[in-house]
Amino acid sequence: LASLAATLDPVVRLGKAGADDGVAATLDKALADHELVKLRFVDFKDDRKELSRALAERCAAELVRVIGNVAVFYRQSPDPDKRTIALD
Repeated sequence: LASLAATLDPVVRLGKAGADDGVAATLDKALADHELVKLRFVDFKDDRKELSRALAERCAAELVRVIGNVAVFYRQSPDPDKRTIALD
């Protein structure tokens, strides 16, 4: 998953508002649309690992990795026809 995410651009940004309901809802929607999502930390960079774990839990997603100021999340689509990533 980490190698698949290498070519992705961040679609969610975490700024001054922190990991509020809006960021969680945006991440949830992005996961529903894309399965694999990058989130960039604009603020709260010192807390990125803790915030990433909390967001993954709120969105029922897997935290793939946190590297630099970017976190990668994965959640398999419940609809088999919309799945774009095959895990073995």
